[in-house]
Amino acid sequence: MTDLSRTDAVRRHDPAVRGFASDNYAGVHPEVLAAIALANGGHQVAYGEDDYTAHLQDVFRRHFGDQAEAYPVFNGTGANVVALQALLPRWGAVVCAESAHIHVDEGGAPEKMGGIKLLTVPTPDGKLTPELLDQQAWGYGDEHRAQPLAVSITQSTELGTLYTADEIRAITEHAHELGMLVHVDGSRLANAAASLGQPLRAFTTDVGVDVLSFGGTKNGLLFGEVVVVLNPERVRNIKYLRKTSMQLASKMRFVSVQFEALLSGDLYLRNAGHANAMASRLEAAVRDIDGVEIVRPVQANAVFAILPREVSERLQKRYRFYFWNEHTGEVRWMCSFDTTEADIDAFAAAIAEEMGRA
Repeated sequence: MTDLSRTDAVRRHDPAVRGFASDNYAGVHPEVLAAIALANGGHQVAYGEDDYTAHLQDVFRRHFGDQAEAYPVFNGTGANVVALQALLPRWGAVVCAESAHIHVDEGGAPEKMGGIKLLTVPTPDGKLTPELLDQQAWGYGDEHRAQPLAVSITQSTELGTLYTADEIRAITEHAHELGMLVHVDGSRLANAAASLGQPLRAFTTDVGVDVLSFGGTKNGLLFGEVVVVLNPERVRNIKYLRKTSMQLASKMRFVSVQFEALLSGDLYLRNAGHANAMASRLEAAVRDIDGVEIVRPVQANAVFAILPREVSERLQKRYRFYFWNEHTGEVRWMCSFDTTEADIDAFAAAIAEEMGRA
């Protein structure tokens, strides 16, 4: 007879091993795991009609204003596709940076799942400006051109840079003058808040952003993101789009309670601030190593560098990280909420050692 009281689950990894490939590699913060356990047991109504999701509305309104509406989803790509669909008619298009995650790293999901045309703009630092926006915001009334009716920016950007509140305000004001709505991909929004030293609403709600994808997975959650509607008068029907985009969780309480743990106190800032600090420590530790070039400002939890390709390939056998640009040899090193000073110092020593061999 099978013993149903036992489990065959075993640990199949070394929890002491850390890399610098992605903050998605990190585990779950203990306070988040405790919150999930707290929400377990008994029955709660499915599909978001539970007590935890109801309370989550108050949590997000404390951060983004009384008008905010929070819609938990499974993942970041889903959050972006749902949010962008809510901004556009079928003939609409989204202007974004050429380096934007929705363009580079979502497998064509906005186009395939959302039917959304992306109009990209090259940027030197991953950031759009009103002037760059104008490169694609044209052709209104031309039935042969997808109509540029929304703009999407990322905070912090895919290149590790930050928008100031004033920079986002300039984009939203210009976009609104053109009849466009504004989306922020905030998979690392907490890192921006920690670095800028400002509340979340200061560079979202207060500067005119219409809808936001708020990230949790990269900041200590097991899974889950939230589409946050900041302008309910102009962004509607999210609940229907969430369902038809396959992003409606039946046991939503386990998504919502994670964000309650993250945002009810200061966990979001503690996690993100620590990741940012570790990136700064790494940059300081390697910037004077002969042959290592830090190629972008370190403003959040990412470090971008160029070093000899053979050195990077040897390092990859010791630590996981990715090439960002195969042509130039640029690599990206990401830090997480659980990256330690010892991790940084060991990695920096390995870089110095491999450069010495070069």
